[in-house]
Amino acid sequence: MSPGSHRDESPDRLYTLTGGRARSGPDSPFDLVTLVVAESEPVPGMQSEHAAILRMCRRPTAVVEVAAELALPVSIVRILLADLLGTGRISARHPRTSAAASSSAYALPDPDILEQVLVGLRNL
Repeated sequence: MSPGSHRDESPDRLYTLTGGRARSGPDSPFDLVTLVVAESEPVPGMQSEHAAILRMCRRPTAVVEVAAELALPVSIVRILLADLLGTGRISARHPRTSAAASSSAYALPDPDILEQVLVGLRNL
């Protein structure tokens, strides 16, 4: 997205993007630092935001980075991600999951992940 562009964040547009849903579901695995990875390529006719997420998440990408890149509220991005997860088009994992498996449950997240989250937050 170019620096001067502005997305329409009207309630009507956001309502349309999510099909009227206000939440992604009670067992949504997505928090700000959840890493999302595309498991498929976009297909013709797919909602443009879903396609953008799949292109952007070819490499592990934090939820907050996806929201910043799409210029959408995190709550809306969580709903879009839940759609993609439900159809098997993405996978999601919390960065602490892999760290906890190899060391104690109290280990700090990887500094590179923290830096990526910080950059994403600054972009919001």
